[in-house]
Amino acid sequence: MSASYRQPGVVLTDRRFTVPLDHDAPSGETIELFAREVVASGRADKDLPWLVYLQGGPGFGANRFVGKQAWLGRALEDHRVLLLDQRGTGSSTPANRQTLPLRGGPREQADYLALFRADSIVRDCETIRPAVTGGAPWTVLGQSFGGFCATHYLSTAPEGLSAALITGGLPTLDGHADDVYRAAYPRIERKVAAHYARYPQDVERARRIAEYLLSHEPVLNGGYRLTVEAFQSLGILLGGGEGSHRLHYLLENAFVRTAQGPALSDAFQEDVQAALSFAGHPLYALVHEACYAQGDRPTAWSAERVRAEFPQFDAGKTLAGDGPLLFTGESVHPWTFDCDPALRPLRETADLLAERTDWAPLYDAGRLAANEVPVAAAVYHDDMYVDTAHSLRTAGTIRGLRTYVTDEFEHDGVRAGGPRVLDRLLALARDDV
Repeated sequence: MSASYRQPGVVLTDRRFTVPLDHDAPSGETIELFAREVVASGRADKDLPWLVYLQGGPGFGANRFVGKQAWLGRALEDHRVLLLDQRGTGSSTPANRQTLPLRGGPREQADYLALFRADSIVRDCETIRPAVTGGAPWTVLGQSFGGFCATHYLSTAPEGLSAALITGGLPTLDGHADDVYRAAYPRIERKVAAHYARYPQDVERARRIAEYLLSHEPVLNGGYRLTVEAFQSLGILLGGGEGSHRLHYLLENAFVRTAQGPALSDAFQEDVQAALSFAGHPLYALVHEACYAQGDRPTAWSAERVRAEFPQFDAGKTLAGDGPLLFTGESVHPWTFDCDPALRPLRETADLLAERTDWAPLYDAGRLAANEVPVAAAVYHDDMYVDTAHSLRTAGTIRGLRTYVTDEFEHDGVRAGGPRVLDRLLALARDDV
């Protein structure tokens, strides 16, 4: 364990753990996990219960909070918190275009990445828990994909949990990725309509940019190939509480006059690349659809196939008429790997993951129906990222789960609502309301 250090109101300790790469081969290769322990100042010597935080994604490390930001301050009133960088993310052993070639070719890389799903993450948690808590169960707080992990935790190792708190992350238990995206596209269309209702001037701005991209298809300053489909994927912003406003500001100064005519401004290019690049979280793209995979049915680039069922998202057809361009979001496509220089070398690896047919089951409906762990879940009305109907259906199958359904927040409610959302879930888990 490294030395502790301080930020306003908190004491932090960086911790590292060694875990098996494949938990079914515990004496084989290992990887390293990084986690940051946080405790309120003045309570560092107290015997407090533990809360482990599992970030959304997949592919994102835990939040790098300063002091008691967002929900952390509320959690520290009752707990010592472990902010875990899940395998392959943050400061844990990385998995990206620079490191994956060390595994071998695309086949070896795909086999390696198949070990970076919720099942392995939960087994990591159970491996390190005795060293962290002394063997006592802990509370898991799972945001988005972290909630998928928490649901798997309840299915496979409930003895390790004193409570489970889930925010925007109750998954479908048996739905295929096709079912997820078939529900997602109409939801995204509603979010786009709401955006244009708020900012009607963006209809013409988006069409103008898309028309330019169809005839130019520029390579941005950072190497990103901005196709019209990639531009449409900026709709991922619309799932956050401030996302519509961020998209509006991004669109308003897209062009500058040059000696050669109108061109995309450097500022616009920089903002777009920052919004679309997977350089900081490549696992999101690589195992995004694999998060839903169970059994022998491949995902087979589900979002791309299902998109064809919704022709209103076809930019070419839209621009041939006079309708508004629809944005997309929360989906990964084959062309995502062709556009992004951080993903381009991994395209064949992604294809192999999409073809894979030997996925382990992620959820145990029988065990969830007999659950004895206190569970509370925030479900956001019309959540763009995780289907509300799927979440509520799952909530009804987990014994004792209590829901907090709200339209006050978008998918990032645990950040935007911070203490209020977490306080509500803690009260529900304690049966105080």
